[in-house]
Amino acid sequence: MRTFPGMVLGCLLTIGVVYVHDSMATSTVASGASAGTSRQIVNWDVAASEWGQVKENVRTTWLKLKANNG
Repeated sequence: MRTFPGMVLGCLLTIGVVYVHDSMATSTVASGASAGTSRQIVNWDVAASEWGQVKENVRTTWLKLKANNG
């Protein structure tokens, strides 16, 4: 049973580390003269758009289930 919380924690840590990396890659501090060439790992605009679509699909499905059961 400890496996599931470990997997959730691993996913959250991975997302957190990628977010920190990407925020450093695009910050003005990291873009100075001594900065190396660093690119973002995740296109956060696309990720936000996809997440919005997932939320809308879940909401629509939930409303359909409520309508069928009520």
